[in-house]
Amino acid sequence: MTLLSYDRYCDEILVQTDALRATLKGADLAATVPSCPDWTLRQLAVHVGGAHRWVGEIVRGRAAEDVPEEKVPGFEGPAADGPQALDAWLAEGVAATVAALREAGPDAVVWSWGWERNTAFWARRMTHETVVHRADAALAARVPYTVGAEVAADTIEEWLRIVSFVQQQGDPEAAELRGGDRSLHLHATDVPGAEWLIELGEERFTWRHDHAKATVALRGSLTDLMLVFNRRLAPTSDRVEVLGDAELLDFWLDRSSFG
Repeated sequence: MTLLSYDRYCDEILVQTDALRATLKGADLAATVPSCPDWTLRQLAVHVGGAHRWVGEIVRGRAAEDVPEEKVPGFEGPAADGPQALDAWLAEGVAATVAALREAGPDAVVWSWGWERNTAFWARRMTHETVVHRADAALAARVPYTVGAEVAADTIEEWLRIVSFVQQQGDPEAAELRGGDRSLHLHATDVPGAEWLIELGEERFTWRHDHAKATVALRGSLTDLMLVFNRRLAPTSDRVEVLGDAELLDFWLDRSSFG
């Protein structure tokens, strides 16, 4: 289920990157990112900008297979170390990638690691790659983080699709997300209708939009639900409420912790 149009995804990649750049401005780029402790804030930014450039290379070349990082111009980051060079590098890379996506349109056939091999997959993926890593940056810079309701909902929806795809591909941890007649309910308290019921069936899990009693329920703002679901906010935070079997929510978060 795709909630946003292709043009909207292209717009959001730029919007989210601009917000990331604003978060980085004046921040300590050497600070450790709490949610990605192996990275400094600068390394996080280079990861995001490198991903943008990698996808841009895939789209421009209509790649039929994975493009090695060493073949992506500028992938490793800006030549200079300063914050201004980093900001310019981020801006240049995302603009070029979005231009390539717009020129290609949503149906161009390109390689991807996922369930769709087209540019639409990458437009959506880069939107949410940037959304979630912007949350990482906000944590490191200790600044507030907000994201629009439609984007937050689609971030949850896309992550469910990714976990489902990985489960179908035989990932051993994702394979455990099944059986036992168990279910999770995500309920946004600030956006009507923003609810998901995730049911662990015998073979795999499924999800739908529904208001129903579940084994465990997670309630909070839509942004905070998205952050918990992407492991950027602890379910024990006082910003959300967990009702029922909290261990099942922990189990889900642990078994969907790849990426």
